[in-house]
Amino acid sequence: MRVSYNWLRDFVDLDGISPYELADRLTMVGLAAEGIEEPGKGIEKVYTGRILQIEAHPNADKLVICRVVTMGGEEVQIVTGATNVAEGQVVPVAVVGAKLAGGLAIKKAKLRGVESRGMLCSGQELGLDPSTMPAEQAHGIMVLAPDTPVGVDVKPLIGLDDVVLELELTPNRGDCLSILGVAREVAAILGKPLKMPSTDLPETVPTGNEPVRVDIEEPELCRRYVARLLKNVQAGPSPAWMQHRLRAVGVRPISNVVDVTNYVMMELGQPLHAFNYHKLQDGRIIVRRAVEGEMIVSLDNVARKLNSEMLVITDSSGPVAVAGVMGGLDSEVTEVTGAVLLESAYFNPVSIRRTARDLALHSESSSRYEHGIDITGCQRAADRAARLLAEMGAAQVVDLVVDNYAAPVVEKTILLRPNRVRHVLDVDLTPAEITGLLTGLQFEVQEEANGLMVTVPGHRPDIAIEEDLIEEVARLHGYGRMPDTLPTGAMTSGSLPATQLLARQVRNFLSRGGFYEVVTYSFHSPRVFDKLGLPEDNPLRKTVDLQNPLSEEQSVMRTQLYPGLLDVLQRNSNRRNWDAAVFEMGRVFFPAAGKPLPEEVTVLTAAVTGKRPGGWNSRSVDMDFYFLKGNLEVLLADVGVRDVTYRPAANVPGFHPGRTAEVHAGDQKLGIIGELHPDAQDAYALKQRVTVFELNFDRLAETAGRPMVYQPLPKFPGVERDLALLAHIDVPASSLLGLIYREGGAILRDVRLFDVYQGEQVAEGQRSIAFSLQFQADDRTLTDEEVAGKVTLITAALEKELSATLRE
Repeated sequence: MRVSYNWLRDFVDLDGISPYELADRLTMVGLAAEGIEEPGKGIEKVYTGRILQIEAHPNADKLVICRVVTMGGEEVQIVTGATNVAEGQVVPVAVVGAKLAGGLAIKKAKLRGVESRGMLCSGQELGLDPSTMPAEQAHGIMVLAPDTPVGVDVKPLIGLDDVVLELELTPNRGDCLSILGVAREVAAILGKPLKMPSTDLPETVPTGNEPVRVDIEEPELCRRYVARLLKNVQAGPSPAWMQHRLRAVGVRPISNVVDVTNYVMMELGQPLHAFNYHKLQDGRIIVRRAVEGEMIVSLDNVARKLNSEMLVITDSSGPVAVAGVMGGLDSEVTEVTGAVLLESAYFNPVSIRRTARDLALHSESSSRYEHGIDITGCQRAADRAARLLAEMGAAQVVDLVVDNYAAPVVEKTILLRPNRVRHVLDVDLTPAEITGLLTGLQFEVQEEANGLMVTVPGHRPDIAIEEDLIEEVARLHGYGRMPDTLPTGAMTSGSLPATQLLARQVRNFLSRGGFYEVVTYSFHSPRVFDKLGLPEDNPLRKTVDLQNPLSEEQSVMRTQLYPGLLDVLQRNSNRRNWDAAVFEMGRVFFPAAGKPLPEEVTVLTAAVTGKRPGGWNSRSVDMDFYFLKGNLEVLLADVGVRDVTYRPAANVPGFHPGRTAEVHAGDQKLGIIGELHPDAQDAYALKQRVTVFELNFDRLAETAGRPMVYQPLPKFPGVERDLALLAHIDVPASSLLGLIYREGGAILRDVRLFDVYQGEQVAEGQRSIAFSLQFQADDRTLTDEEVAGKVTLITAALEKELSATLRE
């Protein structure tokens, strides 16, 4: 919210307090001043001047020579390229030695052989924002009113002697989206009276034959609608002082009628709209919901399609405005408008917010309606606008005002207990002091036996309970005056829950192992399932759909995490980065029958592709299935998951049917690891094989954390034996390994697979698998007979149960 310091002076005496001190005081009561702007700072020696004569430049077609009279009656010659200059105009003149916005210094110069002793200034050269200038002056010389005195400092005439405060307001302080609202806070801070703007109307004229009728068909969306008629409208520019104030708060002057509606909105916080009365059929205003698909051409000349959730203002023939957002082009006030109907209404904040969002049409009006306005101030704002238009001779006020206010708001009264104030704030304030602070904010306070009965004014809809009033007392009393007190109570040391500690451990492990953590969107396109080859009846296709997606590419909540990693790999591959190892821990979402919110499951996933680069003393390593499986095995061991097995999985959509396994911890399935299916790889335009694991982190947390068992170092030597076995290729190595451990008993300490071979000297359909077995006892040195006996038991069991024989 931009606040003009000079405008504030209309409502409260600011003598003795600078803009910078005021900004600090406002910040301390919750209206944070994010910046202070001095538009005229650094501008010197710029005066008003009248153009006496214009001659063509003898050496340039696009330049002219102006003879200008300025300060002290001095006539100077100035060469300019401006196209909007004319004899008799009063314009800003920067004389030799002047300084303009941006530090530009004016010197005597020759332009194409002709001496120029100054410069005619545009608004932009004086530091004014071109977007807030009238269209005809946005890029040309700034033309002042014809009766402007010549030879005076131009800064006070165009508002450059002002200071603008940029306030950052919290969402509940919609009352401060106006100069009067901020002035109310300033008056309370300084303890000075608040001067209200006059709404007394001049003499009105009879109605005549101009009927006005207001029908509200949606009272829950429009609780009040005031319509005031003005006639004999003389459209034209608004006074210079009004234009300067509007520019100071960031509003572009347009015409006197439009400028007055904007001026009152910025002054009082009540949005207004002016209809061309003669464009309203039968003088009738109807407030209703739009018909689905109904169209309106708004003031910005854009055809907009409406829906049945939007509130519109119509006459008997159709829409003339989108309520609270923007007017319609057909009922626009123009130079030939003879009568105006002013709208001052209260619209439902939620309805306006949704309409502005759906139409992508946010405006100063919609912003104020969204925050909530003072329903009791609708007629005051209409009267204020009527008074201003009458004062400038732009219209006559008709003695006709329609106020459709079927259910007037009942004043809100809250009991405020001084003891409660002292308890919450730990400040000893008397009832009289509390009353003084609240009355400074225009609250009405009446002292009673059980406390203070506070009547909340209409401009503070955010005040609802006793604690809200206590906050107001604290703000005005001063947070800096609150005593410092240490908290009391039992002190406890904070700690992370087990799942968060596990998540941190997993992230640290993978990061140390060379994996990069990524964070992807929680929503994606339904086409992801087609890329992965999921059947139409696959449960993973049952998604939570977004009601208002950013695009079709982000329209459903994810049910798998690893497709996001595939997108990351694809983007890297497109940029010739073909070697990558990434992981993510996040949530997937599933519809929950009969529940408003979806079921959320935390998932850990990782993906690798390409090679891990080698060094001067190491070789590069293929990041394939075995690379990822090895990292996963060490990770699971590191977090205390025991009894981990990998079981072949053949028909997992998106994964290679012969290179995929389920990951189990005992009887609990943790997830899956496997190579991406070639079709999925092609769908993501990945040139190299990709291996992925995806684990249910919630199940992982249930099985992790088993304590690490420490054993003393062995006192007796161990014995190693190698077994080279011939087994059918369908027999998994894990089955052989499990049987060996079972038959080896307590003295078999470790088994390591060190060779797998298929080819010559091995029958078709079989493979050679070699294991290294380590035997060791805690209480003795093992004999060859003991070890040989165990090996015999193992080989016999392998041949009997798995048809695996010793290779000769």
